[in-house]
Amino acid sequence: QVQVVESGGGLAQPGGSLRLSCVATPNAFTVIAMGWYRQTPDGQRELIARISQGGDTTYADSVKGRFTVSGDVAVYTIYLEMNSLKPEDTAYYFCNVDGYGDTFGRRYYWGQGTQVTVSA
Repeated sequence: QVQVVESGGGLAQPGGSLRLSCVATPNAFTVIAMGWYRQTPDGQRELIARISQGGDTTYADSVKGRFTVSGDVAVYTIYLEMNSLKPEDTAYYFCNVDGYGDTFGRRYYWGQGTQVTVSA
């Protein structure tokens, strides 16, 4: 089992910034990567940014150069710094934890999500 808790988010003006935090509490689970997803209007979750245990990062094209994922997967804490926010960044953002259980295979865990709204 893995508990995942996000914080941050809220309301920002276009061009503004926000920071999200995610802390995971794994139990008998090896975390190999953590990432941020956001839910599109049709209900799909799209990958925004991901960081591996080795520190490698991946970004969606829509956020490259504006968003930065940081933190340390080894201590189960990551952040998402969001700059130059646009109205189309408005969404519910989720933290994802990717890894393997001691007694089961690969599995993903999600936090409860946090709302980000970009509006003047």
